[in-house]
Amino acid sequence: DGVKFCEKMGIKRVVLARECSLDNIKNIKKNTNLEIEVFVHGALCISYSGECLMSSLIGGRSGNRGACAGSCRLPYKIEDAMNHKYNSNDYPLSTKDLCTLENIGDLIDAGIDSLKIEGRMKRPEYVYLIVSLYRKAIDTYVNNHKIDISSNDIKDMKKIFNRGFTKGFLLNENNNNIVGTYRPNHLGIEIGKVINCKNGFVTVSLTDELNLGDGVRIIERDLGCTITIMYKDHKRVECAKKGEIISFPLDGMIKRNDTLVKTTDQKQLRKIEKTIKDNNHKVFIQGKIVVKKGLPLTLILNDNKKEIVIEKGIVNQALNYPLTELDIRKQIDRLGNTIYKFSNLEIDMDKDAFVSNKDLNDIRREACTLLDDKRLYSINYKKDTYNRKLEEFYQDKILCCLIDTKDTYEKVKNDNYQYIYVENNNLYEQIKGDDRVILKLPKVIEHSRTVNYPVMISELGGLENKNIIASDFSLNVVNSYAVALLHSLGVSRVTLSYELTKVQIERMVKAYHERYNSLPNLEIIAYSKVEAMITKFNINKYYNTNNQLFLVDKFANKYLIEERNGFTYIIDYKDHWLKDYQDYYNIGVSSIRFEFKNTDYKKIL
Repeated sequence: DGVKFCEKMGIKRVVLARECSLDNIKNIKKNTNLEIEVFVHGALCISYSGECLMSSLIGGRSGNRGACAGSCRLPYKIEDAMNHKYNSNDYPLSTKDLCTLENIGDLIDAGIDSLKIEGRMKRPEYVYLIVSLYRKAIDTYVNNHKIDISSNDIKDMKKIFNRGFTKGFLLNENNNNIVGTYRPNHLGIEIGKVINCKNGFVTVSLTDELNLGDGVRIIERDLGCTITIMYKDHKRVECAKKGEIISFPLDGMIKRNDTLVKTTDQKQLRKIEKTIKDNNHKVFIQGKIVVKKGLPLTLILNDNKKEIVIEKGIVNQALNYPLTELDIRKQIDRLGNTIYKFSNLEIDMDKDAFVSNKDLNDIRREACTLLDDKRLYSINYKKDTYNRKLEEFYQDKILCCLIDTKDTYEKVKNDNYQYIYVENNNLYEQIKGDDRVILKLPKVIEHSRTVNYPVMISELGGLENKNIIASDFSLNVVNSYAVALLHSLGVSRVTLSYELTKVQIERMVKAYHERYNSLPNLEIIAYSKVEAMITKFNINKYYNTNNQLFLVDKFANKYLIEERNGFTYIIDYKDHWLKDYQDYYNIGVSSIRFEFKNTDYKKIL
């Protein structure tokens, strides 16, 4: 339903959530005309895509808006109510890296249009190697219906960066192979075992080569260094091979049989750097420069598809030393720092003309920039005035609540709540005779679900419903444009993101009024136990227990872990409680919500 909504909105390509299985993707592809893009390699979030508040709650940085602080990569303990610890490793939420290289044929056969590879904040050598390997896998599968990837290719990939690899939920990976709890960063590849450590030197029996400049780490002790000095048989050496015994300076509590891993391979990096330099592909262009007295200096560049013409200044008559054709060619042909190379450069000039080298260099640079801009992928966007005619909402001051049990309903039904939200279908069926009761649809729905009765929606696909009373916080609404869009699509009341401050909400209401000459119908959550994260990863299953578990951070804060309807929810350790909630009415909020889940109703009141 979410993809169908995007198609109606005129979107051409959708990037699916990383939790979508291949079967789910096939079904989506079968039922849409949109291009489908899928993430195939790199770092995974443990949370469902776009549904994580951990970073915002812990560090004040929104993961939903591209500023994630990596809270899931921090150390935690997994404990039960009796403080019994379940995890032996410190990183229970740190996912392995997704790698679908050996399954690329299945993705191609599913009709996926675009494969997305992580490149953000990665070194150029990483991007080059990973993209090259996927290009190789795609080409060999398309040409021979067989993926030609060797064990050395996989080894190279692990050397450049890996947290351990998983096929992810995309390819129905086993639950217990989703996370790499040992450490949250580069694992490297094993290259040896420690046989001795004394006097500030560690001695290692190598199972792979080692060179000066390589980065290494004793994995059990988290001790690492760059190899600047290395000894074999008491002699300094620059390289050592598999089977040899070497020593190098590294101090710490290192023990016999500890594992040495290589985290940086200088030989590999130099090879990739050379390949990039040697394969510096150039775009061949034709050029013509016109140097005629009394006319503008003119340069024309053409790449067989796009052409630019640029004029600069006026060509003068030479007073002493006129330009030669060689002089002009020397300046215009200086394309070294660009992607271009002349296949032909025509020079049309007067023999007694003169322009400065500076003018020639400037026109060359400006022409190349203009050609760059013209070659870039672009869409001819419709130019129009942004204008929406929106309904004027009466500024009620209402209270709403969300409940999870029949007992809580009995306690609130006589209170002054204009709407009572429930997210349990069975509970909804029991109390739907009360006109105030609204079913809240889940924020993760893997199969189409549209209903005829009033609902609160929690994800984009919910917009396919006809009777939408409200949208929930999980749509991450943080600006007036999003509010206006949802109102225009039939959402009567919009719940704002937890991440907005009172000042930001006040500014939003003001911007909405100035932009649309009307007021929005907004809801905020005044009290709740915030769902900091929802994940497909089953933590109880991983630790093989049905006990109530908690995620415990380094400050001893305990986050409740709930397994519910096939998903894992991590609940913030502290209550979200806006005690000044009535002040929000004065800044343009119409509705205040209290969530009575996992809590004592009377105690909160």
